[in-house]
Amino acid sequence: MDYNDVGVVILAAGKGTRMKSDMAKVLHKVAHKSMVVHVVECAFKIVRDNVHVVVGHQAQKVKDEINQFFEVNFAVQEHLLGTGDAVKAAIPGLGPEIVDVLVLCGDVPLIQEKTLHMLLEGHKRNQAKVTVLATTLDDPKGYGRIVLDEHHHLLCIREETDANEIEKQIKKVNTGIYCFNKELLILALNEIKPDNNQKEYYLTDVIEIAKKKNEKISVVTMNDPNQVIGVNTLDELNRAECLIQQLYK
Repeated sequence: MDYNDVGVVILAAGKGTRMKSDMAKVLHKVAHKSMVVHVVECAFKIVRDNVHVVVGHQAQKVKDEINQFFEVNFAVQEHLLGTGDAVKAAIPGLGPEIVDVLVLCGDVPLIQEKTLHMLLEGHKRNQAKVTVLATTLDDPKGYGRIVLDEHHHLLCIREETDANEIEKQIKKVNTGIYCFNKELLILALNEIKPDNNQKEYYLTDVIEIAKKKNEKISVVTMNDPNQVIGVNTLDELNRAECLIQQLYK
């Protein structure tokens, strides 16, 4: 399928304080390659000319690392105010030909091309304005929960810090990977507010805004949660190192 109308935004601005390292989180290596380079490489298998990387912490080091391998567009998140704010920084770089925006995380290095194809194809087939990539985890701790209504329609994504005890039991989780209609995304990003425990602009709030506007929202659930593990600690980095050997066999 041709994705000339898709722009990819990769979030790579965070500090990664739990890595216990002075190095920006996305620069840590898995299989001898920095995490963010793995993600950019996967993005380039989907689109060639519309890859935008949002940098912030140690911005120049992250740029230098990526520039060794790929030519991408960079956007700078001046203050680390959350994922919504990060995506907003990339919006001005998206050309008029872009209809849909695929959002990836620079610290999810095991994501595979076939999964992104599945997400994009589902998004376009359903003519959705928002599509969320979800997976099911036996231990969902730390992940945003996919909250569905009685008809299995997405109500919202509840971040763990804001979830109640019932919501914390939900095993279907947000992977942090999305596809958005660009026009809706721009409108919603201008409406989100930092009304949460972290005082950040959550990208997930775009879903609730889209729901209030009665826009079509879909959830695509993948079966292989190993592809979407986020790396926030050294233990998770070691786990990713082990898993990548299996994924690329």
